[in-house]
Amino acid sequence: MFNLEGKNAYVTGAAGGIGQAVAARFCQAGANVVITDITDASQIAKEMGAHFHKVDVSDETQVSNSLAKAESQLGKLDIVVNNAGIGEIGNIFEETDQSMLERVTRVNQWGVLYGLKHAPKHMNNGGSIINTASMAAFINMIATGVYSATKAAVVSMTAMSALELGERQIRVNAVCPGYIATALGSGEEGIDLCEALTALGRVGTTDDLVGIYHFLASDESCYLTGQALKVDGGWSCGPSSAVLKKILGRSQAS
Repeated sequence: MFNLEGKNAYVTGAAGGIGQAVAARFCQAGANVVITDITDASQIAKEMGAHFHKVDVSDETQVSNSLAKAESQLGKLDIVVNNAGIGEIGNIFEETDQSMLERVTRVNQWGVLYGLKHAPKHMNNGGSIINTASMAAFINMIATGVYSATKAAVVSMTAMSALELGERQIRVNAVCPGYIATALGSGEEGIDLCEALTALGRVGTTDDLVGIYHFLASDESCYLTGQALKVDGGWSCGPSSAVLKKILGRSQAS
């Protein structure tokens, strides 16, 4: 079960964090893998047994050329993970400058769109596209508006692409992590929020995430498409016992 032996995979934003962990899992499961990032990850690729392309996903030509190169190196792709993103937050809309708006939107939204636009022609029928969205697509927090909007767009584009590619049996899904202990996704603030707001009472790790990407990449998920899967430690379930204790002085409603 969940064997990726002989499958060809392409993962963006894989110099660290979620992308690196996912690519490593794919390699361990037998896939042939190309990783990309805007920073040099050639040594990381070498260590995991993958190929590396330096790519800025906000540049459509670079994305298109990299996917074509990946096909020439591996053959038609079976798995494409549009994972690259930046987590720039901290401004309410009134204080958002144009450069920040363009930077976050170009990477988080357009970068995924370019992957969805150019990957299918380099893929086998029956393949899998996995987009990294975020719980920010569903749960609003003040001063995260631009970031949240880009991740909501990823969820929307995921459903649209699932419709467009269904005739080829290419399934398209999104993974929506909560706070994850990576350079991009956490820190003391994330830990504090997760301890207070999630049902599990802890921040997530990349080990908590790689299994869902592995499942979505494998044939075992062949009837699952257009979905946004929340991997959030129960953040979206409702008020946690920690929150109730703080507000009510007890861990349950009476």
